[in-house]
Amino acid sequence: MRAFITGGSGFLGRNLRHHLESMGDEVVIADRTSTGLDITNRHGVMHAFEAAKPDVVYHLAAQSHVPTAWDDPVSTIRCNVEGTLNVLDAADLAGVQRLVIASSAAVYGSIAAAELPVDESTEARPNNPYAASKLAAEALAMQSFHGRGQDVIRLRVFNSVGPGQRPDFVCSGIARRIADAERANRSEIRVGRLDVRRDFSDVRDVVRAYRLAAVAGVPGAVYNVCSGTDRSVEEVAVGLAQHSTHEVNFVVDADHLRPADTPVVRGNAAALNAATGWRPEIPFETTLKDVLDDARGLSQ
Repeated sequence: MRAFITGGSGFLGRNLRHHLESMGDEVVIADRTSTGLDITNRHGVMHAFEAAKPDVVYHLAAQSHVPTAWDDPVSTIRCNVEGTLNVLDAADLAGVQRLVIASSAAVYGSIAAAELPVDESTEARPNNPYAASKLAAEALAMQSFHGRGQDVIRLRVFNSVGPGQRPDFVCSGIARRIADAERANRSEIRVGRLDVRRDFSDVRDVVRAYRLAAVAGVPGAVYNVCSGTDRSVEEVAVGLAQHSTHEVNFVVDADHLRPADTPVVRGNAAALNAATGWRPEIPFETTLKDVLDDARGLSQ
């Protein structure tokens, strides 16, 4: 299978490429870092797809950082919505057999405790510009599915973690601060809110879900990708500290605090399991150890 990944040099894209190649797929990647392709450049996207002639497209390219989306919602909307429109049109013109769209559990927005665990029938109530942009991108995908029969699948991915993630995400950020503290022989680690609970999945499990969806997913379907377990940031921090070579003392710092509109998020991936057989395989303790080991390497 010949695969094309937009955003192929990002955290998810790198892991997906490695997994696809391990499965024997031929992979072409494109993004601003590796090939100079900006998905808001409609002509450039059309040309790239026509040249690659892929069987399946994994559309990962996006502005995915929520604080950045608040600071610059216009650019976020342009990248995530207009960029997705360009990808859909280019894939259609290039005769792509299947398009897997990376959406986000953020589209669910403000989730009440009674709605947990969240499944695909839960009402989408986006509460930040990033979430709104991903829901709008989903709407374009469904317009393409219903309007011209384009084979599109949407994946609503919950919190992905793993080695190689940027330190402005919670798990990798705490790991980086622990690694820095080990090098400096100090124990104090500054953190933000510890009570927020999220559904974390190892990125290496997540990319398996992408390929399985491409192979066995139902056209037009939307699937949650999640572990089905919610963990607090405190559990993440303590889990990382258990693998530290030094004593760790967590101190809540106002500079790391962010508003949390949704205290608890937990998903239900039964639909994906039923369609493809996917379920997470990597123990969370292994994920945390690997993230900290990776942070130690980045801190050298």
